[in-house]
Amino acid sequence: MLQPFISFFTSPHVALAMKILYQTSFVWLPALLFILLWELWITYVRAKFFAKQEYVLLEMKLPREIFKSPLAMEIFFNGLHQTGQEGDWWVRNFKGQTRPWYSLEIVSIDGSIHFFIWTRKGLKNVIEASLYSQFPGIEVYEAPDYTLLYSYDPEKNSLWAKEFALTKPDPFPIKTYVDYGMDKDPKEEYRIDPMTPLIEFMGSLGREHQAWIQIIIRAHKAEDKNPDGGKPIDKKWEKGAGDEIKKILEKTKGEKGEDGKPGPARRLTKGEEEVVHAIERSISKLGFDVGIRAIYTASKDLYSAGNTVGIMGGFKNYNSNNLNGFKPQSHPEGEYKYFPFIKRPKKTIDKEKRKLLNSYKHRAWFYNEFKKPSFVLNTEELATIFHFPAGGLATSPSFTRIGSKKSEAPSNLPI
Repeated sequence: MLQPFISFFTSPHVALAMKILYQTSFVWLPALLFILLWELWITYVRAKFFAKQEYVLLEMKLPREIFKSPLAMEIFFNGLHQTGQEGDWWVRNFKGQTRPWYSLEIVSIDGSIHFFIWTRKGLKNVIEASLYSQFPGIEVYEAPDYTLLYSYDPEKNSLWAKEFALTKPDPFPIKTYVDYGMDKDPKEEYRIDPMTPLIEFMGSLGREHQAWIQIIIRAHKAEDKNPDGGKPIDKKWEKGAGDEIKKILEKTKGEKGEDGKPGPARRLTKGEEEVVHAIERSISKLGFDVGIRAIYTASKDLYSAGNTVGIMGGFKNYNSNNLNGFKPQSHPEGEYKYFPFIKRPKKTIDKEKRKLLNSYKHRAWFYNEFKKPSFVLNTEELATIFHFPAGGLATSPSFTRIGSKKSEAPSNLPI
């Protein structure tokens, strides 16, 4: 049985090839080692840079009434779009410096709703100033990390964790607050907020139940190699949008006949026009690289698998058949992705849950061992999935709120 392999490696052609490889090893071997070690080096210097950073978790406590539309939050996100903090080539590759990222979190603990933003401590003042400028009456506090109080023990509690992806390519936008008419500030009885079902559900959870929603973001920029050797191009966002529009326009061209000449072209349908307009409008705004994950946990005797439907259902309000939407990224628990009829070992499932929980606690997505594919959302889309509810929902007792209204002392007090 081994004779064919022996004959192959002892043939004159293979022997000549091996000789050439050996004699030229002083050229290709160092290059190969450099490629293999470079990624390890980048991982090391980034880990060293991250370890030196200080991080802070900020909680936003809301006033009794909020009258701002999600446009105020969109303006806030415009201020977070910072691509220039990575430094030059030397700083990025030998000091590990990266542009900042943020974790936007909506959390329910025992039915109490909290809004958090996690970031580098050096950006705390920037975030506070931006929030205060857009939301008068809000208060921002440095909060303890609620994730550190939780540990997963399969014998005591149950854990569900999912990550989300887009249903279509990135340039297609999701259904935003503008599509729901929230940019027009309608009367309270006519207000339709797509975030309401998710917030209401999270507020309905009882004691010993927790639901965490995490949206990791960083400013998006062109990073793909340009085949012409010029500036980097953005295949995922700007160029990707052009390619998608081109595909739609190609459908309007007439099919070639037997003589090779194209037939009569047709006009864009109303639906196709709306899609092209939506894509063009979407990429006209600032984009962010995004990763979304969700966690639901409770003690084993109180855990309800039906509550996971409430979380995933909340994300469906942003979905559109013609445009984009969210879908769960990971496959169903207990099943193999391509062999759903085979049950996976419980130890494997628990290991994956711990990994997702660890990623959540580290607020990580873009770098090193936590690196995963991300997608792009613009500021309008981000403001749709993360904003402070207004009107009737804002008065819900499930929100953590400012205890009393603060005001300045009267100017005529005796001294």
